[in-house]
Amino acid sequence: MDTVVTPASHAAALWSGLLILLLLTLSVLVTRQRQRHKVVIGDGGVEEVIRAGRAFGNAIEYVPAGIAALAILALVGARPLVIHGVGGLLLLGRLAHAWGISISSGLSMGRTAGMVLTWLALLIAGALLLFYAIP
Repeated sequence: MDTVVTPASHAAALWSGLLILLLLTLSVLVTRQRQRHKVVIGDGGVEEVIRAGRAFGNAIEYVPAGIAALAILALVGARPLVIHGVGGLLLLGRLAHAWGISISSGLSMGRTAGMVLTWLALLIAGALLLFYAIP
């Protein structure tokens, strides 16, 4: 079976790999906070563990859909620049949100900007997928 690797698939692989590494990093940060505060399961009501858990949990709620969108955009022939735009927005959004929630459990510029960028990336990806779905 021959595999066709395109610049678009390379772009999707790049952003998917970076997003997966972000998920792994956020997961490690949860584990570190649990060890630091001797919390075996859950958050133990410890603010730092709660924030680390929410940073990871929120990312795991959005990143898989983003990775799927990037992969499908590559499959349907989206230009690499489009995939880089969506992937970059999504990664930037997730980084901003994780930073924002890590420094404060209340509203923060990072959390707000992170969610707006994440939603924008997914909105653009969804609209593009609908565009490519029309023959």
